[in-house]
Amino acid sequence: MDNEARLILVPTPIGNLQDITYRAVEALKTADIILAEDTRVSSKLLKHLEIDKRLSAHHKFNEHKTATSIVSKIEQGNVVALISDAGTPAISDPGFLLVRACVEKNIKVECLPGPTALIPALAVSGLPTDKFVFEGFLPQKKGRQTRLKLLAEEPRTMIFYESPYRLVKALGQFAEYFGANRKACVCRELSKMFEEVKRGTVTELGEYYTERQPKGEIVIVVEGKA
Repeated sequence: MDNEARLILVPTPIGNLQDITYRAVEALKTADIILAEDTRVSSKLLKHLEIDKRLSAHHKFNEHKTATSIVSKIEQGNVVALISDAGTPAISDPGFLLVRACVEKNIKVECLPGPTALIPALAVSGLPTDKFVFEGFLPQKKGRQTRLKLLAEEPRTMIFYESPYRLVKALGQFAEYFGANRKACVCRELSKMFEEVKRGTVTELGEYYTERQPKGEIVIVVEGKA
């Protein structure tokens, strides 16, 4: 990679470390500064890749404050690589505010292709893939019911991220707002040793996970309104 000053969004594996790309490794090796969502998590990845570099924290609690200083460092000629704990930065992870700040300053922003949980989940769901909408995490409290009411009329396949602790609640709400027989697919621990893909109606999936407490990272793919 060249050393032109810029921000590089570097996707990291969502589970299986073999999913890292050659370009991602090269970007991390040659970057002047590496920003990480959780330095403890990312330091393990860098150790696995035999990259000995100091990490700087860039997460949802400090991104409003750090964006300006990071932009200044790029303007001084540095190549800055941004990684999140897993997947592609700025997709349900920190990164958007920094990208926007760079765009406003006409700083080059590059995003490498690589791992993200939503596309594999959509592909294996068995639900229509020609048109879809990514909702990420639903609001936990304020605005959740309003969002669900709007999505009840959504004709495209919908993709959600959810905590294992809220999975059964979410499936119950989908049954309430979308209909008990709406088809869905729950993908758990994608690319990891205990990967699980379960398909059925939202009601059937809710019953399944009521009996089996889920663990790990979860993606829910839900059929759109007919």
